[in-house]
Amino acid sequence: MAARSGVTLAEIAAEAGVSLSTMSKVLNGHADVAASTRARLEEHLTRHGYQRRGAQRAETIELVFHELEPTWSMEVIEGVEDVAQQAGLSVVLTVSGDRHSPAPDWIDGVLRRRPLGVVLVFSDLATPHREKLRSRGVRFAIVDPAGDPAPDVPSVGSANWSGGLAATRHLIELGHRRIAAITGPEDMMCSLARVDGYRSAMNAANLPIDPDWIRFGDFHPTGGEAHASELLARADRPTAIFAGSDLQALGVISAAAAQGLNVPGDLSVVGYDDIALARWLSPQLTTVHQPLRRMGEEAARLVMRLAAGESVDTLRMDLATHLVVRGSTAPPAP
Repeated sequence: MAARSGVTLAEIAAEAGVSLSTMSKVLNGHADVAASTRARLEEHLTRHGYQRRGAQRAETIELVFHELEPTWSMEVIEGVEDVAQQAGLSVVLTVSGDRHSPAPDWIDGVLRRRPLGVVLVFSDLATPHREKLRSRGVRFAIVDPAGDPAPDVPSVGSANWSGGLAATRHLIELGHRRIAAITGPEDMMCSLARVDGYRSAMNAANLPIDPDWIRFGDFHPTGGEAHASELLARADRPTAIFAGSDLQALGVISAAAAQGLNVPGDLSVVGYDDIALARWLSPQLTTVHQPLRRMGEEAARLVMRLAAGESVDTLRMDLATHLVVRGSTAPPAP
């Protein structure tokens, strides 16, 4: 086990003034090393560009979420599982951290588990986490990055701006002029990109955008319902709402029903994701199809190629989105 420069783990341990067993514990993510010592030894490993090779790995791909939302997460899980099973691998599911990155203790756990690779549903990985995984030879990829991953971070996303553009353009073509947008957190790149697509469609049609008609919240039904309730209570309420997720769209429809408004007669609603539930609503939900399952598949394939030492031409992949027109949109009432 040697660094790129040919320095062995024993030589790095001697340089750091610790035993080889202590250095091995840090390398393998063991918890019985003081935090200050661990940080210092990690610096030595990083400085030497140490990369562990040849160690036995579990025949698994670890899939990490910050939360498990059944209707959305299952699409990604099934995509990763399909590719893993075809390769004779198992999938280990982990829930950790927030939407930006896993919790700090996750990294030590994955180093102990030694999976073939890791697929993460997060914005990015902190630089120390990336260096730890790389130094241990654990390949990784991020799926549906909500932020803006560094150029050297393998990731699979989708065309969020195009999706927002298509959704809003559809409403404009139906004749709507007062169109609001409710999306996710303002610190997530996918939220901003979808709203930018909305703005582009409105500007191209020379339609005014009331700043109050753009709402940032979360991607859950409660957030969609709360924002829609405020928008629909206005005297100049919007005749159409583009929701940043299908779950938000559910909240919008609930808010409309609470105010006695009919969808799509009084209010047109477009969602985003095209989860299975969208086809079972009444009316069925017009939405932007995001290829969640394929995103999981491509991320798993990318991790496996990297683990096999294959050359990868591009580390960033953006898959196309497209509009699916169903029953929740119609021309505005006279």
